[in-house]
Amino acid sequence: MADPTARTLQLLELLQSAHQRTVAELAERLGVDERTVRRDVARLVALGVRVVTVRGRYGGYRLEPGRRALPLVFSAEEALAVLLGLSRAQVASDAPDVAAQTALAKVVRAVRPEDAGRFDAALDVVAHRAGQERAEPDPGVMLTLADAVDRRRSLDLRYRDRAGVPSRRTVHPYGLGAHDGRWYLVALDAARGEERAFRIDRVRTARALPGTFDAPRPLDVEAWLVEHFVGADYRWRVVLRVRAAEDHVRAHLPDTVARLERLEGVTDPPWYRAEIHADSLDWLPAVIAALGCEVVIDRPDELRDQVAATAARMLDAASRVPG
Repeated sequence: MADPTARTLQLLELLQSAHQRTVAELAERLGVDERTVRRDVARLVALGVRVVTVRGRYGGYRLEPGRRALPLVFSAEEALAVLLGLSRAQVASDAPDVAAQTALAKVVRAVRPEDAGRFDAALDVVAHRAGQERAEPDPGVMLTLADAVDRRRSLDLRYRDRAGVPSRRTVHPYGLGAHDGRWYLVALDAARGEERAFRIDRVRTARALPGTFDAPRPLDVEAWLVEHFVGADYRWRVVLRVRAAEDHVRAHLPDTVARLERLEGVTDPPWYRAEIHADSLDWLPAVIAALGCEVVIDRPDELRDQVAATAARMLDAASRVPG
């Protein structure tokens, strides 16, 4: 790295990111000789940064404990990673954290000008929806996807499905959205000619391709994801009839889980038909019990058997006398 100023800032960043660095390690990371490293350390000291020299066989340099060394320069990927972490902290907190809010503002201002456009493309999605994901998205991948959505650029994805099988896809990205604690890219799979949802934590690499594409229509990504997963081709198709107010039913069977249709007839409370697609039936007896109202299981028979077995175990537990 020829520019002494840029190299000195990188040296500062390296010292901040570890407890201690050896001279040889710093020379290798910076692409210079050890004599140049010592000159750059002297330059930091002259600027007021407290750098401690550690002598001995495994010596090197470290920053003095308790000292704040500025300035900090974030790449877009680093800024997005910090933003995700701070947003999760905000969601987990019972009250707004002023320190987290001011830190978020500083992170946004710290993004390098050449990265600002890419960062802004992801910010609208991430800033409002981050904090509840169960699978961590890679910030670099997220930025590439968001930029491609914003610019309507086709993408070359290297992807692994839920069985871990790798594939390579060319897709037209329509939008990013969160569903059930995970991030998804909604895109047209060019080879299959169908719209798909790709879990972002399963995207190994993403590369923008030359040219642009025309989106077929405006797309509400989160509504699309809800409909996609509610109607997905899972192992079991469950149909229940539930007699309760709609808000009560939705408290136990949200729109991300079940399609709900009010049945004809004047009753108070009304009857609803709930259709659920699921990989497993194990969780449904507890939901039916929690509903605390009239429920009819239309299908499948296996769910009736499972509810009956659960009820029998509960009756047995209730009938046992302690002692």
